[in-house]
Amino acid sequence: MGLKVAIQMDPIEAVNIEADSTFRIAEEAQARGHELFYYTPGRLIYRAGRVYARGWPLTVRREKGNHFSLGEEAEIDLGDWDVVWLRQDPPFDMGYITTTHLLDRIHPETLVVNDPFWVRNSPEKLLVLDFPDLTPPTLIARDLKAIRAFKAEHGDIILKPLYGNGGAGVFRLDPNDRNLSSLHELFIGINNEPLIAQKFLPAVSKGDKRIILVDGEPVGAINRVPAEGETRSNMHVGGRPEKVELTARDREICARIGPHLREKGQIFVGIDVIGDWLTEINVTSPTGIQELERFDGVNITARIWEAIEAKRS
Repeated sequence: MGLKVAIQMDPIEAVNIEADSTFRIAEEAQARGHELFYYTPGRLIYRAGRVYARGWPLTVRREKGNHFSLGEEAEIDLGDWDVVWLRQDPPFDMGYITTTHLLDRIHPETLVVNDPFWVRNSPEKLLVLDFPDLTPPTLIARDLKAIRAFKAEHGDIILKPLYGNGGAGVFRLDPNDRNLSSLHELFIGINNEPLIAQKFLPAVSKGDKRIILVDGEPVGAINRVPAEGETRSNMHVGGRPEKVELTARDREICARIGPHLREKGQIFVGIDVIGDWLTEINVTSPTGIQELERFDGVNITARIWEAIEAKRS
């Protein structure tokens, strides 16, 4: 049975069709006979008790420079559609949060993936706090004295914005570093948000594993290896993806968090594991599907759609 699928995402003309997970999700939906409609977050509308979006019927194709076609612009009532994908990238700011409040008003009658209430209440770097025994020592604070004390205790730390993404603003402060005060001044001058600090994990030199979970079950992983001279392994900043197998520890972590994700309607999730430690649970706009499918030769995106179709049947 074909579903009516709306995708809330960043401008489609800018996507990299060889890497973008949202493009791959749309491509698989189309192959399965689902109808696609595309709109950007700024085109979401609440009016008189209903939630609408202004956008376009969408067709995708795997042709560089010619990867999509749009139909005639239209306004649709999202309450009449089967599925809405919440797929714009962070920043996880008030604009992002407002879209989750609006999409709350149609879910679950229209299935929003991932569940917007729990996306809003499960930011990547905060959801891990539910599993302190699985994570490295972690501090969330804006207070400089608290951050200094944490660094004094652990010596070598990572400091980053609490709501950052893609490796932006991530700093390693080793025992000899003298830049904590300057970095703190820089961060607090940008916004009013706390920072997150974690004990540095030397195992990151061997890679930061991205594990994909579908409806709470692990379906595979890729390893992201930092470029030479880099601490950050994010592919946005030059990390190199490599094929990797799930370890017993990876499966232990997934077994712990999987039921929680399933219960909260988080169908497509990417978690980050360095060595034996869980560092992030990505529910807003996880990526890594295309790399995983190329390495493992499997259709992970079909698994995602099977989970969605089962919920809509």
